[in-house]
Amino acid sequence: MYDVIIIGAGPAGVSASLYTSRANLKTLIFYEEKSALEKTNRIENYYGFKSGIGGKQLYEVGIEQAKNIGVEIKKEEVTNIIFQEKGFKVVTAKGEYIASVVILATGNKKNRPKIKRIEDFEGRGVSYCAVCDGFFYRNKSISVIGSGNYAISEVNELINIANTITILTNGEKVPEFRADNVRIDAKEIEAIHGEEKVEEIEFKDGTKVKTDGIFVAEGMAGSMDFAKKLGIFTRKR
Repeated sequence: MYDVIIIGAGPAGVSASLYTSRANLKTLIFYEEKSALEKTNRIENYYGFKSGIGGKQLYEVGIEQAKNIGVEIKKEEVTNIIFQEKGFKVVTAKGEYIASVVILATGNKKNRPKIKRIEDFEGRGVSYCAVCDGFFYRNKSISVIGSGNYAISEVNELINIANTITILTNGEKVPEFRADNVRIDAKEIEAIHGEEKVEEIEFKDGTKVKTDGIFVAEGMAGSMDFAKKLGIFTRKR
């Protein structure tokens, strides 16, 4: 049991952990994907470094600083957060953890695949949240685009709702998953077609498959994904 679980080990997550740990709150940070900082060659507009600092160095120094004051840090991908009567259950690819408070500091990545017309059908058969929109696809045939742990987590949310589910890995490595109503297709996707809503998916080899809806779950979940799962009101600024 933790007082605080922070998801994300970038500047926002680490800064939060410094305050929670110094307030004597048992704190755990989860991180998995490399930070965008590591792609930055030089940062010269950050307080405290008169000659600037490399992004990768800043990222690593921040993590070490958190460790030095007693923050526990685990490199595990968080796939789900579940609100409970007292606190939250944080589910990762390796286990489950309980905390009184969860801080989302993963940034807001929108993993929209490069598929023709996908943007045209957002809200009309293309969804980014199984918990939010799964209800509308009861007893229907749907597709989930993705090949990692987050995609499998979304399939698990939908498995008792949809009639059949096709995991579309879009050319990526096929995940290990077995269920009577789930199939896997590793072909690369070319485009999405339909009139008023999604009707079919076209692959690069020219073949097509009918579908009533598509759930996008490529990469890993960001702050907005978790917020939607928890029913947190969000708005664009």
